Amino acid sequence: MPAGSGSASRQRSASRREPDAAFVLDVRSLGRRAGTMRELRRTVTTVTRIGLDLIGVPVGAEVKLDLQLQAVSEGVLVTGSVVAPIEGECSRCLESFTDELDVHLTELFAYPDSTTEQTTDDDDAYRMIDDTIDLEPVIIDAIGIELPLQPLCTPDCAGLCAECGVRMAIAGSDHSHEILDPRWAGLAKFATASPGNGSPDTGAATAADQSADMASNRTEEK
Repeated sequence: MPAGSGSASRQRSASRREPDAAFVLDVRSLGRRAGTMRELRRTVTTVTRIGLDLIGVPVGAEVKLDLQLQAVSEGVLVTGSVVAPIEGECSRCLESFTDELDVHLTELFAYPDSTTEQTTDDDDAYRMIDDTIDLEPVIIDAIGIELPLQPLCTPDCAGLCAECGVRMAIAGSDHSHEILDPRWAGLAKFATASPGNGSPDTGAATAADQSADMASNRTEEK
C-alpha cells in the first residue's frame, strides 16, 4: 500500500486546507443539525497511484464517487460507493490485466469540538477541518483492504509451465514434457547407443553360429 495510507494519511487529512475539489468536500452547506442529508456525485482523476505492489488504481484514473453526507451529533457520516478502474499483474502467469473495483464507504468525520474528537487518538478517527472533509485517506485505506495480495487475471488461471515457462492458457490442456528419472538417465543413453535388443546372449549365439559354419565347411572340403 502507498506511503499515504494508514495513520500517516489520517494525519495528513487533519492538516490539509483545500477548496471543495477532488477528494476534499466542503460541508458548510450541510450544517450541524442532526439528520440533515446531502447527496454527492463526483468524478475525480487520480494524481497518484493507489493500491498494492501488484495491483492498484493507476495515475490518471477516473474515480467515481456516489455518496451521501449526513450530519450527526458527533460529526458528518459519509456513506456510499467508490468505483475505480484497476490495473494489475497476475501472480500466476505474470500477465497484465484490468478490472473495476467497487468499494463501499461508511466513515464518520468528527467535529473539532465533539466528544469523539476529544477522546479519540489521531490514528483512530478522521476529523473535519475548517468545514471540509478529505476523503482521500479513507479511499486509500478502503481500496487497500479490498485489493487481493495475490491478484489473478482469471479465477482459474493455470499459471506458467514449470518446465518451459509458457503460459498454460496459450499452451493448451495437452501441453506436457517427457521427464526422465535422473537415476535411469545413464541406462537410457546406453540403450540408445547399443545395437540389437540388448540381450546378453546375443553376442555369444552369433559366435557359436560362426564356429559351426566353419566346421561344416572344413568337413565338406575333405
